[in-house]
Amino acid sequence: MTPEETKAAILTEAEALGFDLCRIAPASAPPHAKEFRAWLAAGKNGEMEWLARNADRRTDPQLVLPGARSAIVLAMNYHATSSARSPQKGRIASYALGDDYHEIIEPKLWQLDAFLQKLGGSQRQYVDTGPVLERDFAALAGLGWHGKSTMLIHPKLGTFFFLAAIFTTLDLPPDEPMRDHCGKCTRCIVACPTGAITAPQQLDARLCISYLTIENKGSIPESLRPLLGDRIYGCDDCLDACPWNRFATASRESRFAARDFVNMTLRDFLALDDATFRTLFHRSPIKRIKRRGFLRNVCVALGNTGTRDDLPALNLAAKDPEPLIAEHAQWALSRIRERNTNLG
Repeated sequence: MTPEETKAAILTEAEALGFDLCRIAPASAPPHAKEFRAWLAAGKNGEMEWLARNADRRTDPQLVLPGARSAIVLAMNYHATSSARSPQKGRIASYALGDDYHEIIEPKLWQLDAFLQKLGGSQRQYVDTGPVLERDFAALAGLGWHGKSTMLIHPKLGTFFFLAAIFTTLDLPPDEPMRDHCGKCTRCIVACPTGAITAPQQLDARLCISYLTIENKGSIPESLRPLLGDRIYGCDDCLDACPWNRFATASRESRFAARDFVNMTLRDFLALDDATFRTLFHRSPIKRIKRRGFLRNVCVALGNTGTRDDLPALNLAAKDPEPLIAEHAQWALSRIRERNTNLG
């Protein structure tokens, strides 16, 4: 087959596997390699030390796959309509309402890899698990453009999609980048509760609620806790504010649909022990922060939104053997009592 025919066959296979978009970029240095290194040097990655450890590989695909010629970039829509959540239930980022995207996308990547091998290619493939600046390659391939929030935006999918990338030795015709359609809009910057988007396309991860509730393994800084509101896993505020998401359609992958835990209250979550936590969040991305991280977040949410009815559950949590949970529960108790001085 000609390179064009090979590319067409790959796009057809990717669609058959359930990917919503498939585009090609050259396997060259990502366009923002210099900016990425400056971001690391400023410490804006916080505790995400692995980003610095493999910075060389992230900025040179040849160190990932010697002889790589092309980057196949794929997108999968995860947008799903979920039931309204009250403050008593807490807010979970929409990508985490269903099953873990790694477990859904990775098998499809292996299938696509097998298809590429038949075409004569050698590959390395990743879905948020390896040294790849996925959004840079996605933008280079024309799969969307970098929004001011740093999220990739597609005119039909909005921002509600996962990215995956495959480096291959196949020499495929690249696609053209898409021009920026954000214009003067700054809604995502204005919407950020903590001011983590410090300028257009500039994010300080140390302030981001997604970082604070997921990647941060320790105590959440007290000055930032009130800004988390009722968010207990991630944050969608900059996504929800983006006007392009009015065009987003529901995902065709049923496993991204909201699971039953969205109907649980914050007090319900505090009753989870390790075994029930693992059972409840089996095959969910939430399981990765473990009970200690999740209940830490729940305590902060209760400190911001809780009432006198939440005090018994928080009193028990304040005695939890896990110090991280106990400390945040004690903070929540003091916050609720400050709002209800008559409770003593």
